[in-house]
Amino acid sequence: MRIYLIGYMGCGKSTLGRKLAKHAGLQFIDMDHYIEERNCKSVPQIFAEDGEAEFRKKERKALEELSAFSDVVIATGGGAPCFFDNVDLMNRTGKTIYLNIDHKTLADRLMESRTERPLIKGKSKDELVKFIDETLKKRNEFYMQAHFQITQPDLDLDEMLKMIQKG
Repeated sequence: MRIYLIGYMGCGKSTLGRKLAKHAGLQFIDMDHYIEERNCKSVPQIFAEDGEAEFRKKERKALEELSAFSDVVIATGGGAPCFFDNVDLMNRTGKTIYLNIDHKTLADRLMESRTERPLIKGKSKDELVKFIDETLKKRNEFYMQAHFQITQPDLDLDEMLKMIQKG
């Protein structure tokens, strides 16, 4: 079993991924951490030193590697499904779940986050809400290609696994 969690930054991919993996007896991998380990640089460093285009190439390479892993839950980066044919690769090699969380909740979570996120660094709450809205308009065409969509982050893990196994 290979499960990819996709969705906007701050939607809970890593948090849910850890819980789901533990509950199902699977390995958990945060794709951004995987990229950082492979490149000996943080994601913000890669963005700052190499630019977004180079980061997206590294992200694609990581996705290709991870798509060969078995019995794993993978929390992807927020933009991962939106570049190259990444969403197609994920759909071919596993089950994709879109964590579709409302904009206000995303903005609240991101404002409180201690994680440095290059694409939103220095934005006010109003700027952040506008940025989320604009970005989701572009990304939703990719996110909506997922096999499943979850709008309630507190969905029971057994129910989630049943949904995946039926689908």
